[in-house]
Amino acid sequence: MNALLLYPKFPDTFWSLKHALRFIRKRAASPPLGLLTVAAMLPDGWDKRLIDVNVCNLDDRDLAWADIVLISAMAVQRESACQLIERCKRAGVKVVAGGPLFTGEPDGFPQVDHLVLNEAELTLPSFLADLEQGRPKRVYSTDQFADVRNTPPPLWGIADLRRYAMMSIQFSRGCPFDCEFCNVTALFGRKPRTKSAAQIVTELNDLYELGWRGAVFFVDDNLIGNKKELRTTLLPALFEWRKGRRGFPFNTQVSINLADDQQLMGMMAEAGFNSVFIGIETPDNNSLHECNKAQNKNRDLVADVKRIQRAGMQVQGGFIVGFDSDRPSIFQRQIDFIQASGIVTAMVGLLQAPPGTRLLERMRHEGRLLGASTGDNVDGTTNIAPLMGLKALREGYAKILRHIYSPKSYYARVRTFLREFRTPNVRTPLGPQRILAVARSAFRLGVIGRERIQFWSLMWWTLLHRPRLFGHAVTLAISGYHFRRVCQAQK
Repeated sequence: MNALLLYPKFPDTFWSLKHALRFIRKRAASPPLGLLTVAAMLPDGWDKRLIDVNVCNLDDRDLAWADIVLISAMAVQRESACQLIERCKRAGVKVVAGGPLFTGEPDGFPQVDHLVLNEAELTLPSFLADLEQGRPKRVYSTDQFADVRNTPPPLWGIADLRRYAMMSIQFSRGCPFDCEFCNVTALFGRKPRTKSAAQIVTELNDLYELGWRGAVFFVDDNLIGNKKELRTTLLPALFEWRKGRRGFPFNTQVSINLADDQQLMGMMAEAGFNSVFIGIETPDNNSLHECNKAQNKNRDLVADVKRIQRAGMQVQGGFIVGFDSDRPSIFQRQIDFIQASGIVTAMVGLLQAPPGTRLLERMRHEGRLLGASTGDNVDGTTNIAPLMGLKALREGYAKILRHIYSPKSYYARVRTFLREFRTPNVRTPLGPQRILAVARSAFRLGVIGRERIQFWSLMWWTLLHRPRLFGHAVTLAISGYHFRRVCQAQK
C-alpha cells in the first residue's frame, strides 16, 4: 500500500513566520508532527511519502503513486485542505482525514472518504483493521483519551528537515485549566497525560542522528500542567541528554503561574528552555473572570513576565480583545501593558469561538454566533457579535496593531526585553545560514527598510550593553519585519 501523507498550506499568518524565514532560507516553521506520528503508526509494509505543500508542491505523479491519501489540518488551513481534497478526488484517490479541523467540523467535508477523528492512537487501529478486511467505515471517533506512553516516535525520516526552521515534539497532552474560549480541554482533556523520559530521549536522539542541531518546540498545551512529572521526569532527563551536545534550544507553551515557582523556572532554563508562550489575554480582571482565566486573575502580570524573563526565558504572549466585559479603554490598556512588559512577540487577536468550546455554545444560545472561526489569530475577524459593536472593536484592534508593530514601539520593546533577559544557557550554533541572515537583515532592515534608524540603534546598543544577546537582537528584528507585514493588512 502506498500512503501519501498530505499537509495543507498555511496562509500568511502571525505564526507562519513566512517573511522572517526568507532571511534564513527556510520554507516553513516546522514539519507536521501529527502526520509524522501517524506515519509511524501505519503498517511497516506500507510505503510512506510526505508532501507538505508549505515546502514543496504536490505533483500529479504523487497522486498517481498513491493508493490512499491521509490528510491532517488545523482550522486555519481549511481553504488549502479543501483544494487538496478536491484534487485527490479528481485523481480518484481515497482520502482519509483527521486532526483538529476535521474533528471539530466532521460534517463539513462530504468529499472525504473516511474520517479518523480524535486521537489517532485510539481510532486509527480500528480503521486499519477494517481497511485490511475490505469494509472500512466512514467515521471513526471516540470520547476517550489515549495513553501517550504508547505513542511511537515520529517518522522523521520521511521529512526533509533542511526545509524547516525548528522541530516539534510532544511530552504531554491536556491542560488543567478550562478557559471558555479554548478547545484544548474538549480535544485533549483537563488531566495532562505525559510520555516517559525514555520516549522523549528517543525522539531527541532520532533528530540528533539525522543531523538536527536547531530549535525544538515542545507543542504541549501547557508544559507545566503536571509540574510533578515535569520536575521529576522530563527536566532531569533533558539536562542529562544535552551534556556534551551543542544546540537544541527548547521552547514551549506554559501558563503564567510558572512565575510563582523560582525553582522550576531555574530547572527549565538549565534544561535548555529559552522561550515560553503564555496566554496573557488581557490586563482586565473582569474579562479574565468572564472567560474563566482564573490563573491570570489578581496578579501583577508585568512583574510575572519580567520574573520569567530574568530566569532566562523569553516570554511570547497571546492577547485578546472583544470580551463582553471590554470597554473602549481596553485598547490603550493592551498597548500600555505590552510595551511595559517587554513582550516582543505579542500576538493580539479578536475573540473567536472555536468548535468544542463553551464560548461557542454560549454564543449560539445567545444568538450571537456569526459562523465558523477562521483559526487565524490576527486576521481581524471574529465569528461572534461583540457587545461593543463590530466597528468599534475593529477600529480599536487596528489601533493596537498599528502601535505595537510600528518600528519605534517594536524596537523599544526589544530593548526593554533585552535589559531584563538573562543570557540563556543554550544557544544555536553559528552556522553559514545564521551569518548570512545577519547580512541580509543588515541590508533589508538597515539599508532599505523604513526601520533602519531603529535597527542600527538597537544593534549598537546591544553590542555595547548586552553583546552576548546580539544574536537575539538580530532574530527579533527579523521577526518584527514579518509581524509588521502580517499586521499591516489589519490597519
